[in-house]
Amino acid sequence: MKIAAVQMDVQIAEVDANVTAMELRIREAASNGAKLVVLPECAVTGYCFDSLDEARPFAQAIPGPATDRITALCAELQMFAVFGMLEAAADHIFNAAVLTGPRGVVGSYRKVHLPYLGVDRYVSYGDRPFAAHDTGDLRIGMNICYDSAFPESSRCLALAGADLVALPTNWPPGAECVAGHVLNTRAMENGIYFAAANRVGEERGFRFIGLSRICGPDGSTLATAEADGETILYADVYPERSRMKRVVRSPGTHAIDRLADRRPEMYDAIIEPHSLERPGDRPRM
Repeated sequence: MKIAAVQMDVQIAEVDANVTAMELRIREAASNGAKLVVLPECAVTGYCFDSLDEARPFAQAIPGPATDRITALCAELQMFAVFGMLEAAADHIFNAAVLTGPRGVVGSYRKVHLPYLGVDRYVSYGDRPFAAHDTGDLRIGMNICYDSAFPESSRCLALAGADLVALPTNWPPGAECVAGHVLNTRAMENGIYFAAANRVGEERGFRFIGLSRICGPDGSTLATAEADGETILYADVYPERSRMKRVVRSPGTHAIDRLADRRPEMYDAIIEPHSLERPGDRPRM
């Protein structure tokens, strides 16, 4: 399967214009043979809102108007897309990623790890388990931006059976190491593909650093973008490779399996609740 990661600019609070731009990129990727397209975090809405009240009018239900438009396009092109948006659910607003396909919404994800930045200062914490979604040929898990800095996120998705982690992201300055090294590590340590679609441009004084990347299960870089400019990355994905966790390097003398070789009985400290204060935190819905 050929996949694509779209690096694009986004306009804050311009939902219709953003979705139209997304549709154009998806069409371009499809014309080049892509069957899965990953787009940036908050691609529908923009990211740097200054309050929940400001962001709320641009949040939508899932399914909803934005997902309906992308679903219709996926049905026409017989492909899948992952993209970021703000989700309105009951009294909550979530930073969400959505996987849509020819038959509708396949799955969605609510960002679990929230930095003190942009709209993440105000949205609710993600409240759903990490999950892998079956598209027929590929099992897809979703993280969003800051989630990739926490190895537990990708590990949970690998254990759930994901072949690929799609990462819509809005990396600001300071995240260059994540773009250049962390994604490759997440892919390698879990034996999965990783596709990160970052945005470019500037929004309310924040510049976004591009550097979108697709990594292979061995940690190799399959495609990478520059720091500036809109572009689309492409790579071929082989699900059987991500499902072959046992790697034999020398028959009879050297083999590794980073899932089977885990020692979860030694990891209790990881799941102990902590009482550390989150800088700048405030009560959330």
